[in-house]
Amino acid sequence: MSPEIRYADSGGINIAYSVLGEGPLDLLFVGGALTNLAVLWEEPNYRRFCERLASFARLILFDKRGMGLSERVQIGTLEERMDDVRAVMDAAGSERAALLGVSEGGPMSILFAATHPERTRALLLCGAEVKEERTDDWPWGEATRAEFEESMPTIGERWGKGLALGYFMPSRKDDEELQAWFGRLQMQSASPREAETFMRMAFEIDVRDVVAAVNVSTLVLHRIGDLVCNVENGRWLARNIEGARLVELPGADHAPWIDADEILAEIQEFLTGVREPAEPDRVLATVLFTDIAKSTDRAHSLGDRRWRDLLERHNDIVRRDLERFRGREVDTAGDGFFATFDGPARAIRCARSIVENVRGLGLEVRAGLHTGECELSGASVRGIAVHTGARVASFAEGGEVLVSSTVRDLVAGSGIEFADRGVRELKGIPGEWRLFAVR
Repeated sequence: MSPEIRYADSGGINIAYSVLGEGPLDLLFVGGALTNLAVLWEEPNYRRFCERLASFARLILFDKRGMGLSERVQIGTLEERMDDVRAVMDAAGSERAALLGVSEGGPMSILFAATHPERTRALLLCGAEVKEERTDDWPWGEATRAEFEESMPTIGERWGKGLALGYFMPSRKDDEELQAWFGRLQMQSASPREAETFMRMAFEIDVRDVVAAVNVSTLVLHRIGDLVCNVENGRWLARNIEGARLVELPGADHAPWIDADEILAEIQEFLTGVREPAEPDRVLATVLFTDIAKSTDRAHSLGDRRWRDLLERHNDIVRRDLERFRGREVDTAGDGFFATFDGPARAIRCARSIVENVRGLGLEVRAGLHTGECELSGASVRGIAVHTGARVASFAEGGEVLVSSTVRDLVAGSGIEFADRGVRELKGIPGEWRLFAVR
């Protein structure tokens, strides 16, 4: 379930915001160019990123004026949007907060910290911009003015298609489902005309004369290969904000919630003085893999649009069942899901429920389960147990839930019945494995 959407009054303008967690300190997330609280929450990586932040802080999220769920008025100046930050803090009952400024949200956070140090606990800048225009005295900008103007007339043709995914999240450039989500985020954040207005405003931002006035504790995080905002932006900020700490991280993704473990660890340590994983390193877990049988043939017969609509309905059903049976969605790709459970019986019942419920859509889902020790690293789940579960799923037929003998043995006495499917060799997994189908 997404956090409750509330509204703050900023000079007569409604600003949508949400509060997540009950930590001892307030953390205000000032995001980048595209914001829609509801659509962002659909993305598992973003959701896990926010939930981890909310595990040690009271996290405040908001949509900028003129975007997403906030009132669709003219985008406004940097100063007006800084006032929105204050209005959201007031509405959320936050006297003093740490500000996490990402991308274009960096300049907003810098201006707020310099203007209202009494309300700024700390400043965290992640992939933050200094100046977008590339000039002789700022060679690290995103584009020259001529390049920028050349790109403006084609916004309408490109908007809503997620074509910039490889630019913002290059490590996920081949993820078609993520691209579709990114396109939806574009459409639900702003219209093409509103997007152009925002881009023109952002292109004029230059905070070089402001940073010297920042007098709060500051952490600068920047990925070295960031394609959107050159790492020299972060290095310049760290040099020019007194006492700022710079942490350069590997990778090229601009979105901080992609492969976020190191970023989250740095933020937690900076704000709390404690650097520790949110969960134990290794735990016993039941892994569940599902996918749609004969999905390629079905997609071909329906066409792209109808298949996407059907797939979204399938995803909604799977996620409802995961929530009902207390499963944790780890990843999704194409038409498949990977989830974990702390109990094998619940995992089996969830898998059976998914299989039965998606039949109403005319789909056959197959599922595989295995229980074993898993390595947890932030939002990631790894280990031989994960590979074993995936291999078990590969032998399942449409409408079948297949489990390893380990799972069968652990649910003895539960009333769940099985049919022996014989001994199989699982590719890349040592030994022979006896598999069972849930009746």
